[in-house]
Amino acid sequence: METEIKLTSLSSKGGCGCKIGPADLSQVLRNLPTPTVDPNLLVGLDTSDDAGVYKLTDDIAIVQTLDFFTPIVDNPYDFGQIAAANAISDVYAMGGKPLTALNIVAFPISTLDKEILSEILRGAGDKLKEANVTLVGGHSIDDKEPKFGLAVTGVVHPNKVRTNAGAKPGDKLILTKPIGVGILTTSIKKNLLSEEEIKRVTSVMATLNKTAAEVMEKYNVHATTDVTGFGLLGHGSEMAIGSDVGIIIEANNVPILPRVRELAKAGSMPGGTKNNYNHIKDVVTYPDYMDLIDRHILCDAVTSGGLLISVDKNDAETLLSELQENDVEARIIGEVTEENKGKIIVR
Repeated sequence: METEIKLTSLSSKGGCGCKIGPADLSQVLRNLPTPTVDPNLLVGLDTSDDAGVYKLTDDIAIVQTLDFFTPIVDNPYDFGQIAAANAISDVYAMGGKPLTALNIVAFPISTLDKEILSEILRGAGDKLKEANVTLVGGHSIDDKEPKFGLAVTGVVHPNKVRTNAGAKPGDKLILTKPIGVGILTTSIKKNLLSEEEIKRVTSVMATLNKTAAEVMEKYNVHATTDVTGFGLLGHGSEMAIGSDVGIIIEANNVPILPRVRELAKAGSMPGGTKNNYNHIKDVVTYPDYMDLIDRHILCDAVTSGGLLISVDKNDAETLLSELQENDVEARIIGEVTEENKGKIIVR
C-alpha cells in the first residue's frame, strides 16, 4: 500500500514503543488494594514476568498477556505484523502455546484514511495465521493518536511454566535476536535510515519467537523472558533479582544491529532507553573503558525483541547450534553466577 502519511509522525512517542518505567509504575500501583489471593494463580502481579498464568486443571493453565503501542514504523502492514509478533511473544516466553487473540485499536477514523487501519489489521492477521493463533474479536475507539496491539491467550502445562525467576548458577545465557531496535526506530522518525536498513529492523521485530520457543522445549531451560521495553539489561536485572542470582554479560558477544552506535552517537537515543539506564544503574557494573553510548545500547528499549534464555551449561552449545540451524540469530551472551545476587556485571 502506498500512502503519504508518515505514521511515526502521528505518535507523540514515535520511534519507540516504550513501556512505563518500573519506578513510575510502582508509584501508581503502591496504593491499590492487594488482589485477592487465589491458589490457582501461578504467575501474577507479584513478579515481573511477561504474562499471567492461571491454573484451570491439573493439566492445563492459561497464559494471558496484553500489549499495544503507537506506530514505530511508517508502513501500516508492517506495524500490524510487529504489534502481533510482540504481543504473542509473551506467551512463548512463558513456555506456552498461543491460541487466541483480541485486537485493541485506537484510531483517528475521521482524519486518517480507513485503508491505513485495514492494512494494520491485515498485517496483524497474517502474523496470527503464521503463529496458528485464532482472532476471536477485539475493541476499537476513536482517538487522535493511532495505537494498536493485541490481548493473547495461550495454554501451558502447570508444571512446565517458564518464568524469569528460575535461573541457576552455572547456566549460560542465550539471546535470540539482536538489540538496538529502539535506536533504529527512533532513527526512522528522523529519516536517517535507508530502505534496506528499515527492512532489516522491521524483519527483526516482525519475526515470531515461535521457532526459538519450540527448539528450546527439549532442553534443560531454567528461565526465560523476552527482551522488550526495559532493554536487555533491564529484563536481565529482573531475571537476576527474581532468581536470586548474579548475571555476567559479555558485551562483545551481544548481537547488535548495524549502525546502532553511529546513530546513537548522532542523537537517536530514545527517552525510554535513557530511563532504562538510569533505573538500573545501581544494579549494573560496567567496565571502566565502556563509554555512555555503549552502556545505553545495552539498555536500549526494544520492541518485539528476542528471548533471553537461561539454560544448563551442558545444553547451551547444543541448543545454540540448533537455534542457529533453524535461522534464529542466537548468541551465548553471558552466564549466571552464585555471587553478586540481584546484580549484573558487564565485561
